[in-house]
Amino acid sequence: MNRDIACIGAGYIGGPTMAVIAQKNPDRKVMVVDINQARIDAWNSDNLPIYEPGLDEVVKSCRGKNLFFSTDIAGAIKACDIIFVGVNTPTKTFGEGAGYASDLQYWEAAARTISQEANGDKIVVEKSTLPVRTADSMAAVLHTHPEHTFTVLSNPEFLAEGSAIRDLLDPDRVLIGGPQDRRGKAAIKALVDVYAAWVPRRRILTTNVWSSEMSKLAANAMLAQRISSVNAFSALCEATGADIQEVAGVLGMDKRIGPKFLQAGPGFGGSCFKKDVLNLVYLCRTYGLDDCADYWESVISMNEAQQKRIVARTVKALFNTLAGKRIALFGFAFKANTGDTRETPSLTVANLLAEEHAQIVVTDPKALPNAERDLAHLQNITLEPDPYRAAEGADAILLMTEWDCYRTLDWARVYAAMRKPALIFDTRNILDLPALRALGFNTLAVGRA
Repeated sequence: MNRDIACIGAGYIGGPTMAVIAQKNPDRKVMVVDINQARIDAWNSDNLPIYEPGLDEVVKSCRGKNLFFSTDIAGAIKACDIIFVGVNTPTKTFGEGAGYASDLQYWEAAARTISQEANGDKIVVEKSTLPVRTADSMAAVLHTHPEHTFTVLSNPEFLAEGSAIRDLLDPDRVLIGGPQDRRGKAAIKALVDVYAAWVPRRRILTTNVWSSEMSKLAANAMLAQRISSVNAFSALCEATGADIQEVAGVLGMDKRIGPKFLQAGPGFGGSCFKKDVLNLVYLCRTYGLDDCADYWESVISMNEAQQKRIVARTVKALFNTLAGKRIALFGFAFKANTGDTRETPSLTVANLLAEEHAQIVVTDPKALPNAERDLAHLQNITLEPDPYRAAEGADAILLMTEWDCYRTLDWARVYAAMRKPALIFDTRNILDLPALRALGFNTLAVGRA
């Protein structure tokens, strides 16, 4: 067996993960392959296809040395004995399970390509988030090869966009699930050795395949549930005069609860949380666990309700009409330090504002190229990279993404540029509301009356 590694899929999972693996394993060749030529060209340029703090430095430290980006999928499969699969697994939009189940067509295509192009035994590593027992299906596809043996492992990623490189360099845990027979344990050890180049062994956890697949879904569902729970409390705080930041501070000091993911806001977004919770709902219903499915589906419903409440409060604050009014969205990425707009709350809010016939201007330091694509279906949309110009003539600003650059804006200058009375709705609770009110702003915040 050789020590080289391939990854099929050069997206948010494959690119950063393989870059760090290459940096920490300089004696291994790491090949990242994808059918998208433009994406591969970007990985080979000075303008990487995704923004992630620290990613540029890691890629440039090993690209062309032991890290390579290519469209030669067949060549990578032949050259490497450990093959990660990090292709997209979005929620199905058609057929059985539409709106809930994962769309596995890209994953199956990758598995079939591995089977067709393999020139020897391979370890195949599930890196995409997949439904429980998907490894069985992958093995069934791979085992159609008449000569070679494929061992399927599950190695889910637990990265948070915006801190992915930090998470990869210093992970809470690395999880590897595999068959518990002799061949499976040998494959697990081979993958453990990859991560042990920089991760302490005590943080590398090994399980059976099904526990690994389930752990990823469970982790994302629990985090999503936590966000929906604090946002449910934020609505009650607004109604009663309590302050969600004070309440969350008290909750976070309870050792049984802890302080993380207690920040009220516009709800969760990104490629994982909604998709994985919906997948969990589908799995529960498939196994006849309807009460469990209803519970997890309510997490999604609460998330959607939070975004509707933001728009409803904006309408009420602007004299019950947004028709013809200029509303500026400060931030379109689903969170700070990424350009990713998948399932971003800002898109839902923009759609709801458009239904109110508002004129919408969007600003964001990294996400405007994706915003242009996401908002192409709407009229009266302006994209403006300069937040001060975005504020000109605006009736309201909705701060949607917690970018640090918004904390340090000259808010007196912003106020001077806006139409009066000027409303600012801090959906992320990152601004000094008393100072804004002293400037003349009418202020709103999630979870605060």
